[in-house]
Amino acid sequence: MRFTCEKSNLMTGLNITGRTVAQKSSLSAIEGILCRAGDGLSLTGYNMETAITYCIDADVSEVGQCVLPAKLFGDIIRRLPEGEVTVVVSDTYKVSIRSGYASFNISAESADDYPELPDVGDGKSIRMPQVAMKELIGGTIFAVSENQGRPIHTGVKFEVESDRVSAIAVDGFRLARRTWHFPEPTNRNLAFVVPAQGLKEVEKILQDGEENVAFTQGKKHILFQMGCCTVICRLLDGDFLDWRKVVPMDSPIKLVANVYDLASSIERVGLVVSEKYQSPVRCVFTNNELQLKTNTIIGAAEDRCSIAGDGKDLEIGFKVKYLSDALRAVPSEEVCLELTNSLSPIVLTPVDDKKDFAYMVLPVRIKTN
Repeated sequence: MRFTCEKSNLMTGLNITGRTVAQKSSLSAIEGILCRAGDGLSLTGYNMETAITYCIDADVSEVGQCVLPAKLFGDIIRRLPEGEVTVVVSDTYKVSIRSGYASFNISAESADDYPELPDVGDGKSIRMPQVAMKELIGGTIFAVSENQGRPIHTGVKFEVESDRVSAIAVDGFRLARRTWHFPEPTNRNLAFVVPAQGLKEVEKILQDGEENVAFTQGKKHILFQMGCCTVICRLLDGDFLDWRKVVPMDSPIKLVANVYDLASSIERVGLVVSEKYQSPVRCVFTNNELQLKTNTIIGAAEDRCSIAGDGKDLEIGFKVKYLSDALRAVPSEEVCLELTNSLSPIVLTPVDDKKDFAYMVLPVRIKTN
């Protein structure tokens, strides 16, 4: 195998695929990066859960494949001078790396022991702008569960309908939903749950532009295609929460708040709350004002925030982090706060129809004064 390519392109590919190289495995091959030279160059990292393949323009004079030691090969390429890099792999898997006056000789492994990547079949893919998919993931992934007792909730559920795609995450204390509407009907209906770890890799690769990402659902895996990069993730099995039945509808109290002002007030009173010293923030929704208080061993804090509407003096407690996370994910300057009573969750919804989202946070019991 012999190829020549730009160092910068090779380094980009190694940085991206290296994130899914197995750190320790009984199968030594997946501790390296699969390198295939044919019609260009492709690099693959696979940890048996998530696979990333990155394709690079390269001048290939001898086709072939091998498994390169991920860390050593990456360290070498990173320290080479800028410009073209030539890699030659012999039949005995001796690797020669040259760039300018620098040269290295290392050993590779046969690709015969590298596992085949999961097959998602030839199903019809669905396309949408990368920036829209990035917003779906970033706007929900923070709310996935870390409880391995319910593994289905450690991922984000995607629901594809003819005119929209929704992403939903739950962890037992909160729910996050973001929805993007297709400009034209897709006439497709899909539902699948992607592990959070795999989605984090997809999110890192997605660009803030209108270039498309295509995703294809297989029987047990999902394939994301983004330009020269593909990501394959296993899907989670199980019964995901029927979120439509738990999100309150037609709440009697609806208020409007400035997202920045409300988030700032909550973060200020949250300064005396820590992982070690937990205490809910006590919220009192009055006429056109929200009063916030909290008290821990560290100290006490209170603040006030202007809101539009009458909260009917409803008093309710919330975990500071959950409210803050939800507000950071709201993609608009204003948000509607929907409330029912002191034992029901708060739901953050859009003020207008420019965005489609819902963030629900369950209340925390607070001590009566």
